[in-house]
Amino acid sequence: MSFLLSLSRLIDWINERVGRSVMWLVLIAVVISAGNALVRKLFNTSSNALLEIQWYLFAAIFMLAAGYTFLRNEHVRIDVITGRLSPRGQNIVDIIGIALFMLPMAVLLLWLSLPIVKLSIVSGEMSANPGGLIRWPVKLMLPLGMFFLILQALSELIKRIAFLTGHGPNVLVKHGAPSAEEELAAAIKQQAPGGAQ
Repeated sequence: MSFLLSLSRLIDWINERVGRSVMWLVLIAVVISAGNALVRKLFNTSSNALLEIQWYLFAAIFMLAAGYTFLRNEHVRIDVITGRLSPRGQNIVDIIGIALFMLPMAVLLLWLSLPIVKLSIVSGEMSANPGGLIRWPVKLMLPLGMFFLILQALSELIKRIAFLTGHGPNVLVKHGAPSAEEELAAAIKQQAPGGAQ
């Protein structure tokens, strides 16, 4: 188990670095978007390349940060049922969800996207828009994102199994302030008949 936990820490480290790097893409996307809007308003001109780079960056942010989001336990969850389970039950549900749903889906998407990326590279696919960009970099985001998500899914499986076997902490316990979902759930609970006033 110590080797697996070391592997999990390495995967976490990789996704932490990827996620923190991707955060800079948000700033770059905002600067390009604002610059493009200013040029369009002030000079009545625009560039298809600048428009396309915005959605390329959005694709990179969304796909490359998937593993980081999972690492931080900030992905979308439906805790209506699992929130009522014991920590052990929550981890068992997560193991089932990761093993039966997330990993197969991510592996399938990775497998199916590789030929599309290869074809785009080999053919030199370009945007149909005048002055547009080459297409393979944005298509590459899907398999890269799935790769990092698969790595993180394996790491999360290791951590949950470690918890169940007494070799690690419960990674589902959030530290710090409540998430936006938890705050919303608390607000709804207060407004419900019989809720705290």
